Formats: sequence, C-alpha cells, structure tokens
Amino acid sequence: MSNKERLYLFDTTLRDGAQTQGVDFTVENKIIIAEALDKLGLDYIEGGWPGANPGDTAFFENPPSFKNSTFTAFGMTRRPGRSVSNDSGLKAVLDARTPATCLVGKSWDFQVKVALGIELDENIDLIASSIEECVRQDREAMYDAEHFFDGYKSNPDYALKCIKSAYEAGARWIVLCDTNGGALPHEVSEIVTEVVKHIPGDHVGIHTHNDTENAVSNTLAAVLAGARQIQGTINGLGERCGNANMMTIIPTLMLKEPFKSQFDIGISEEGLKSLTSVSRLLDEVLNQAPNRHQPYVGPSAFAHKGGLHVSAVQKDPSTYEHVDPSLVGNSRIIPVSDQAGRSNVLAQLKDFGLEIDPKDPKVDRLLEEVKEREFNGYSYDVAPASFELMARRRLGQVPNYFEVESFRTQVERRHNAKGEQISVSDAVVKVVVDGQRYMSVAEGNGAVNALDMALKKDLGKYSKYLEDLRLEDFKVRILTTGTEAVTRVMIESTDNSLKRWVTIGVSPNLVDAAFAALLDSVTYKLLKDEAPAGK
Repeated sequence: MSNKERLYLFDTTLRDGAQTQGVDFTVENKIIIAEALDKLGLDYIEGGWPGANPGDTAFFENPPSFKNSTFTAFGMTRRPGRSVSNDSGLKAVLDARTPATCLVGKSWDFQVKVALGIELDENIDLIASSIEECVRQDREAMYDAEHFFDGYKSNPDYALKCIKSAYEAGARWIVLCDTNGGALPHEVSEIVTEVVKHIPGDHVGIHTHNDTENAVSNTLAAVLAGARQIQGTINGLGERCGNANMMTIIPTLMLKEPFKSQFDIGISEEGLKSLTSVSRLLDEVLNQAPNRHQPYVGPSAFAHKGGLHVSAVQKDPSTYEHVDPSLVGNSRIIPVSDQAGRSNVLAQLKDFGLEIDPKDPKVDRLLEEVKEREFNGYSYDVAPASFELMARRRLGQVPNYFEVESFRTQVERRHNAKGEQISVSDAVVKVVVDGQRYMSVAEGNGAVNALDMALKKDLGKYSKYLEDLRLEDFKVRILTTGTEAVTRVMIESTDNSLKRWVTIGVSPNLVDAAFAALLDSVTYKLLKDEAPAGK
C-alpha cells in the first residue's frame, strides 16, 4: 500500500471552460467531455450551474453515469433577504441531486460591502447556513471562497472568518480562489501556509486563474504549502486568460519531484498516457486547432528543429526533453527545415517508416532541396505531411492517383433572393483518373473553400476515401511585397481518425499556392489510407 499523501483533482471545464469567449458547450459536448474526464480518473467533475441556463439544467436532468468521479453541482450561497428554503438559486443546485455541491461566496470585505451591500456578519451567516443546508441534505459540501487572496491581503481576519464559518458548518472542502488571477506564487505560499494553521490542509483546496501566467505555479505553491484539492480545466480553458491547466498540473504532479514521491493523485499510468488525447478531444469538440506549444500535450511540445539538437536527442533524449513524451501520450517530432542537418532528415524518414542508408546520396540531395525550397518560401517544419510526400516522391513511393488537367475559380458579387448583396465563389476542377476525365463544379465560402469542395466532389474510385476529409484551418502569409509578392499557404486537414496533418503551397498567386496545398492534403489522405494506385 502506498504511503503517499492523497491529492484530489476537481475539474471545472464544464463551467469555467464555458465562460471562455467563443465557447458554447451543447449538452452533447458536455456529455462527451464528462465521460472523458471520468475515464481519466479525476475525483470531481463539476457539471455547471443548474438553473443558470437551459443547457446546464438539461445536462443535470440526464447526466452520464460516472464510474470514477463524483458529479458536482455549482451554485452560490443564498442571497441576502432569502432563507435557504426559499432561495431559488440554492434550491436548483440541491434539486440537481448530485452527490456533491460547490457553493461560491464572498470572502473579501470590499466585495461584501460593495457587491452585496450588506454587513460583514450577515455574509458570514449566508455562508454558514448555505453549507449547513447542503450537509443536512446529505451532500458533500464545498465552499469556493471567491477573491480569497485579495480578501486576505485586505482584511486577513475577516477572510479567515469566512472560510472558518464554512468549515465549521460542515464543508468538506474550503477552496481558496484567486479569482482575478493577480496573486503570485510567493503570496499564495505564504497565505496558504497561514490558512492551514486554522483549517486542516486535507480540507483546503486551490482554484487559480492565469491572468499573470502563474495559475499552474500558484497551484503547485499551494500544494507545497498544504492544500490538498486542486481545481482546474482541460487545456487551461477559462474566462479572460484561463484557469489552471490540468493538462500541465497532472503530469507535473506525477513525474516531477517533490510531488512524485510525496503525493498520489488517483491517476493511473494509463490515464497519464491518455492526457494528449483528452486535450485534443476538447479541441475537436470546440472545432479549434490545438495549442501547438502547450506543455506536455501540445503537438510541438517535443519538436526538435536544430540539427545539433537532433543529434543530441538521438543519443540521449533527456538532453532536450524533460520527460519521455510517450508517458503523456505525445510523441517526438523532428521537423525538417533550413536549420536542419542530415540527422533531421534521417530522423524524419525513419518516423515515416522509411529506412535508408545514412550514406545514401539521396539524403544529401533531399536536404539540399529542402533548404532551397525553404529559401523560396516553403516551411516544412510546420508542414510535415508535404515533406513526407516530397521525400516519398523522390524515392518513387507516391502512387500516381490522378492528374489535374486544369482548375478555375471566380468570385461573383450579386444580389440574393432577399435583395441583399453577397459574394459567392465557385470553382471548376478537371481531373483524370484511370484515363477517365472528371469535371466538378462547386460553390463555396471563398475561393479556397470552393476549390476544396470541387476537388473532392468526384475523384472516381477515390471519392470514398475522401468522405471524412475536412479542411480545418487555412493560413496565408505574404512573404515578399510589391508586384511580384510570394504567398505561402498552409492548410490543416483532419479526418475521422482525429489525426491532423499540415500541407503547404508557395506561389506568387494565392489561389495557385492554396491549390497546391489542397492537392498535397488529398494525396496524403489517399496515401495514409493505402488507396490503390491509378492505372
């Protein structure tokens, strides 16, 4: 049996994450995310605020079944002038019938006087009576002490009085909130150290925001000072600058000292290996590209571009990797660029499954071609799919699936049926597959979208391979200015396997560059799915 001290993880993605600008979870989204968090093995999953909006209410009416996590409803302490029995907000939280409840209340004297407009002692009563009601109804009660660190710095005696009233009323957890994200690690450490003199540390939690880029650091400082519950979100999602990032906190606690040897967080090694997929799942739900540079789980978290770095990594990965990427379900990337040496090229070829003699002259020729193309505007370190196609073509390993005879696109500005002026793009693509000519026409939201739709509309026997191919992101960069400007287009694609790949095109003509990137995307998809060669 382990003698490590237990830390408890509390995920707030379904509420705090929903407060992120541009994020709007459907009930189905919430179910998918909650099931992934439960499978990961987190201790608590906060589902949202029952009664606050129709989506949260519907989710609590028919939540998924949890095998590992405690389902928690969020709300606020009763309002001034209302009793616990006739406060509709508190009633909605308790009516959700979740095993646990988390109530937020004021702990800063300034907020009590200005936001609530009541006396300080009345706020203490609001906190205590609300927690008592949760306990009376046999719920695991938690108190989120809003603005606690600002409140403590303003009036430490009152801030402590607030949280002690909740603890004495029966709260299982007293969660110290850095609500505006302004606290720094040394402040968190000092204040939590003082708090655990009044409330046992195994009843103290930490909830931090990332407004000074210190949410994870503040969380770890709180743990070292005695806090034993951690609140955070997947990928640090949250209002303003986000919340503490669980995707960083979890592996740090499991892989770094002194946390590794002192604490158990209830996550298995297999759970740790699923972190990258959980992170990417949220991005898929939100229909957004992953943060490439996110620690541990980002696509570029273990990317090595410099030739000397690559040589060192191949001899001893710990030279430039603080952990083995496979521990968190991620993988090493060795991109090829004008900074690359032969080590990069060989490593990339090996990653593609291409074994080649390091002394083969083709390696040097490929490296020279990469550097020449990058001089002309290509960037293969961010478009590995296009590099793989280029390398395989040089080795004669890309089948001739189809030939593009011609393509054309135009933009028309016209009035629609409502008399409104609109811009419509259409494209025509002519291809030859197995000697048979196909012509496809499509309308789209812009020239590139129209070309994408027309190219995939009818490719004969290859159409079935492209049914799940989706263009996820499209980036344009003007590399030179003037009348002979060179344009670089990068396209990110995905399919039902959730694998993403990036392709690139460069040309003085934006549409031509985009079409080249689209062609690589389609070709890569056919190659990946082992489509048969053309006749």
